[in-house]
Amino acid sequence: MKIKNCLLTFSLIVSSIITTYYATISTAQQGAAQQPAVVADNEYQVGAVLFMQKAAEFRALAYQAFNIARMRFDADFDKRNLKKLAKAERQMIRAVVVDIDETVLDNSPHQAELIKNRMPFTGSIWTAWVNRREAKPIPGAVEFLKYANSKGARVFYVSNRNEAEKQGTIDNLKAVGFPDVSDETVLVRTTESGKEARRQSIAAKHRIVLLMGDNLNDFSNVFERKSVGDRFAEVDRTRELFGEKYIVLPNAMYGDWESAIYEYGRLSEVEKTAKRNAALESY
Repeated sequence: MKIKNCLLTFSLIVSSIITTYYATISTAQQGAAQQPAVVADNEYQVGAVLFMQKAAEFRALAYQAFNIARMRFDADFDKRNLKKLAKAERQMIRAVVVDIDETVLDNSPHQAELIKNRMPFTGSIWTAWVNRREAKPIPGAVEFLKYANSKGARVFYVSNRNEAEKQGTIDNLKAVGFPDVSDETVLVRTTESGKEARRQSIAAKHRIVLLMGDNLNDFSNVFERKSVGDRFAEVDRTRELFGEKYIVLPNAMYGDWESAIYEYGRLSEVEKTAKRNAALESY
């Protein structure tokens, strides 16, 4: 009888433990399901997105950038300029190196979608947008790159999009008319976000005439992960290259300029808002 009672007691204890375990798991799952999704404070980006989508001034700035690019490209054919180069360089094929996002393709619809739905940037949402293949060209971009390519220059598209986004990117670039688009000329991010190694691989066989981008990191690694003040200092130090070899496209929506304000930290939405407000200079 004692053995029977012991077994019964043991059975009740085990049953109680199992019931408690599954009840705890169920409650935890329900709690997780009820957790609200991260709500992003994207309201500050509204003006930047509207400027890109609705301001004729943005189109003017884009055309201005590509007009200057064409003037600088044409100047490279001047014999007086060629004489300044070493013989080996003169014989190299010219290359024009461009970033993709907000330099030749307009992703403002993706930014607008995040704003309207109060969603933070995520890799999965971004990849879904890229693979829709719907980005339109930045004004003047197709025309200039076609012109450069018609004059014998190779065009290289150096982007921090990833391998999973490469085919969608190639398809999108081809669909809107960009020249010289191939697996060879579209260089996406593999192991590192810095572009210096990719630029060097191009420079090994080509003479890079122009670099075009919306982010200072598109031009040189001297700008990478620098503070706001140091970025200013580096721009001042290399000022003669802007409009000469470096052509900058405007992008107030996002970029390393914003990451520098956050000191490149992984911050919450609340912390980002506080950093932005603290960075404002008023009288």
